[in-house]
Amino acid sequence: MTKHKSMGMGLFAAFAACLAFAQTAQCMDVVTIEGCEPSLLPQGKKFKLVWNDEFDGDRLDASKWSYRTNFWGQRAYWFATPEDNAVEVKDGLLHLKIVKKADGQFVSPQLQTGELVWDIPHEENPKGFWPLPKREKAKFMHRYGYYECRCRLQQMPGWWSAFWMQTPMQGCSLDPRRAGIEHDIMESFDVGEVTPHYFHANGYGADYLGFSVPRRLKGVDSDTFSRENSVKLDKTAFHVFGMLWEPDGYTIFIDGRQHGQKVGQGEGEAVSQVEEFVLVTTEAKWYRNNRMTGKGVPELDAAAAAGDDFVVDYVRVYDIVE
Repeated sequence: MTKHKSMGMGLFAAFAACLAFAQTAQCMDVVTIEGCEPSLLPQGKKFKLVWNDEFDGDRLDASKWSYRTNFWGQRAYWFATPEDNAVEVKDGLLHLKIVKKADGQFVSPQLQTGELVWDIPHEENPKGFWPLPKREKAKFMHRYGYYECRCRLQQMPGWWSAFWMQTPMQGCSLDPRRAGIEHDIMESFDVGEVTPHYFHANGYGADYLGFSVPRRLKGVDSDTFSRENSVKLDKTAFHVFGMLWEPDGYTIFIDGRQHGQKVGQGEGEAVSQVEEFVLVTTEAKWYRNNRMTGKGVPELDAAAAAGDDFVVDYVRVYDIVE
């Protein structure tokens, strides 16, 4: 029997979705894990499963995931630690929750299979000129293939969820092919909505280079573009988000249907040619302006009190074997 099929899109529903979008879907149901939900893999290519987490245990698999807890060498007060009990694995599902701590601080978890420079805590009094301690070896890095997550979005406002990728060398070079690109496969900032899919390169400062799926036309401001191109989804259902990363570009899929055009070769675009790590994360909206403590954030209070969560069924990575 397929695992917890009643909580999301089962075989019949996924097949019906493919038929409904037959002209652009390029999808097919493929059972790669016996007893689990099928993947929705792009047609016309052959794939091999190379890494996955089905969250079948009773705790987070520490051999696959680490917590992101720092930001530019400093402890990030808005990121949950294992001690905050903001991560729960049960009944074949990963639950990421927003938690209000005793001091009034709201925290939520960020999980990753690798790290980049801002994850590393700085040594206050280094013995030599190098201010960084020993780094962790990445638990999983990968280049090219199909990256897929089946999840149910958060149900209440005030915080967001994401499935994405980064490179340890983010912004270390102005050649994004060598330094890598942030791949935002899914971001949900508002309840029941997924934003356009962004790709960020050359760091996040003055040298920033960014592009998106769908492409943003010149002259269209980012707020208007995001508002007009966000995808509304049933917040109570599970959805499948995928990215086909090839040497010549990126293609995004939502529930087996291709979303937007393939990007990576247009003006101001590029394709990462280096291995990257996977992230499944949550974040409160106001962490950047310190509205995450004490009073004044009723949305976060309500979400934490209700036990709202971002729920992940699986994360899978496939190689293309043509």
